[in-house]
Amino acid sequence: MQDIFRIAACSGGLSPEEIRAALTEALSGRELHRVLILPPDYTRFHSNAGFLTNYCYHLLTARGVQVDILPALGTHVAMTRAQWQTMFGDIPYEKMLEHDWRADVVKLGEVPGSFLAGVTDGLWTEPVAAEINRRVMDPGYDLIISPGQVVPHEVIGMSNHAKNLFVGVGGSEMINKSHMIGAVYGMERMMGRDNTPVRRLFDYCMERFLKDRPILFMLTVTTAPGGSIRTHGLFIGEGRSCLTAAVKLAQEKNIDFVARGIRKCIVYLDPTEFRSTWLGNKAVYRTRMAMADGGELLILAPGVERFGEDPQVDALIRKYGYRGRLHTLEQFRKPGNQDLRDNMGAAAHLIHGSSDGRFTITYAVKQIPRAEIESVGFQSADYDELAAKYDLSSLQYGYNTVDGEDVYFIPNPALGLWINRERFSE
Repeated sequence: MQDIFRIAACSGGLSPEEIRAALTEALSGRELHRVLILPPDYTRFHSNAGFLTNYCYHLLTARGVQVDILPALGTHVAMTRAQWQTMFGDIPYEKMLEHDWRADVVKLGEVPGSFLAGVTDGLWTEPVAAEINRRVMDPGYDLIISPGQVVPHEVIGMSNHAKNLFVGVGGSEMINKSHMIGAVYGMERMMGRDNTPVRRLFDYCMERFLKDRPILFMLTVTTAPGGSIRTHGLFIGEGRSCLTAAVKLAQEKNIDFVARGIRKCIVYLDPTEFRSTWLGNKAVYRTRMAMADGGELLILAPGVERFGEDPQVDALIRKYGYRGRLHTLEQFRKPGNQDLRDNMGAAAHLIHGSSDGRFTITYAVKQIPRAEIESVGFQSADYDELAAKYDLSSLQYGYNTVDGEDVYFIPNPALGLWINRERFSE
């Protein structure tokens, strides 16, 4: 098929009718019997992939097509019925298939260490197994639809496309090693950029292992001012060009440059979206390039109730903590710490979640004792006290003055990337 690109003519975004028309065009003229949709999970609610999935589901089932839905969970916990209904509307919850990243995958091949050494400036030399959920390789599917959002991302630079396959429904080795490659290479060298080492890893896998699979990407570029989703662009295609075009628009819509380093930043984590520091640390990833040396990052996280998304990773975070890149790498290399080496994704997460001592990170939560927050390397504060001082209902996105002090407020860190223009220029 020919790529279909729709870019909004106004700041209000594409209308539902414009989106439906593009989806209808993309799916017309295809003889389909079984289709697999791989949407993101609830942690990407503002991608508008829920709307895309719902429309495709009804359009196809009305034609008699069997449609299966496998959310691209990665290592996240499965969606609840309430989350499913909020994101996907009237699609029956029973249609959900659950991805098991540790067991329900097949190995497609291997990316050689020589290739990875070349794209990482020699910082990574081990091969990586390309693994994916077995359903993606099921020849009974006439079409695989991969909807999702392109947005700055700490591991790969810009999210989605092949990442939705090799991480979203990928296996443990690919998830772990790809995250570690990004951490070793340095996320500040990658965030907001396209052709990063991790992206080139996934492009390699896409070209060599999935080139014969009928995969249709539906990529969105969105923002959510006031919580209302605006879809600025929709990019549909079977190759790489849809991602390239989406990245350019996302760099325009989802990267905010601040004139100077932020001295105090307040980030709010919506409790319906952020239940763990594994997810909540987007407040760290997405702001670290904007934070001033010696600055303060205050994270108001009323819904955070755990550290990891599963018990095994939670235990690793509690054991090793967010204590900086060098400390984590030292622990990673110690002979007795096989548990950390067996979970490279967790090790990478610990590196990403620290400021390396450049600025302080304070979590204000309601469901974890403050002593536990501090035991993993963060500072802690009483949520109610901070929420009273920094009244969320009165704060506006960007700079505010509170008690004579300038503070920068971000209502949702998942939708952007913030960069100090002075430092970026240097």
